[in-house]
Amino acid sequence: MPARFEGKVVLLSAAAQGIGRATALAFAEEGATVIATDINGEKLAELSGTKGIRTQVLDVTDSAAVDSFLDTLDKVDVLFNCAGFVHHGTILDVEEKDWDFSFNLNVKSMYRTCRRVIPKMIKNGGGAIINMSSVASTIHGPPNRFVYSATKAAVIGLSKTIARDFIGDGIRCIPVCPGTVDTPSLHGRIQAQADPEQKLQ
Repeated sequence: MPARFEGKVVLLSAAAQGIGRATALAFAEEGATVIATDINGEKLAELSGTKGIRTQVLDVTDSAAVDSFLDTLDKVDVLFNCAGFVHHGTILDVEEKDWDFSFNLNVKSMYRTCRRVIPKMIKNGGGAIINMSSVASTIHGPPNRFVYSATKAAVIGLSKTIARDFIGDGIRCIPVCPGTVDTPSLHGRIQAQADPEQKLQ
């Protein structure tokens, strides 16, 4: 039997490790042509040579880089926005630079990619957008996750409005809200909190 995503083009951000990497491999196993992007070229290179996966170093906080790369793609059937950053602290620990960085990476990067991919999906008859949110959002307010929770609540709102605006074009937009997942990002945060000399940004 043919794989479920045979003939489909899947574009992912933060594909070098963690949830993004696992998703890239799963889509490839199901026959998709996966375009795996990440800012970390060294880790991303570990996916090079994997059947069905093409890698591309991309900084999703760089509007010009995103525009330039997406101009090279004629078709995207699935967009998975996975890039994100978890800031540790209350509102009193969040400087404006922390707020701006978190929203730029966790939310505005999705605005950049969705805005450029949606016209391609409309042209090709539809598609699916998956945006990484979190239970730390409108669902739950955990301690010491002030700006992270604010960004992930914004992702839910962004996704719901895109879904409503483009359902008639055959486009689904889905925010996913996982809890704690065993990833390199989690291990890094645990280590940083355990080491008083290492301060999380």
